[in-house]
Amino acid sequence: MRTGSEPVTARSPLRMRFWLSVWGVVWTVAGTVAFALAGHPGWALACGMLFLVVVADLVFVVRHIRQGPHYQPGRDIPPYEPPREPPGRH
Repeated sequence: MRTGSEPVTARSPLRMRFWLSVWGVVWTVAGTVAFALAGHPGWALACGMLFLVVVADLVFVVRHIRQGPHYQPGRDIPPYEPPREPPGRH
């Protein structure tokens, strides 16, 4: 919900999340391979599962980056009114 107090120069952290996800992919692949070669299948499985989470986040971030910027109201648009509770609901 837009409150009117958002910073004018706010930026999306998607590029930072992209590079952190790439860093996570590198480390989870390295951890999976290292633990598998060292004979620790439990830790290799844990790194492999974490790899899946990191790749899912990377796909999500790339999808949002490719969507491009979304409409943001300008300074001439007043803040939205907060939603009101219907009568009788608490």
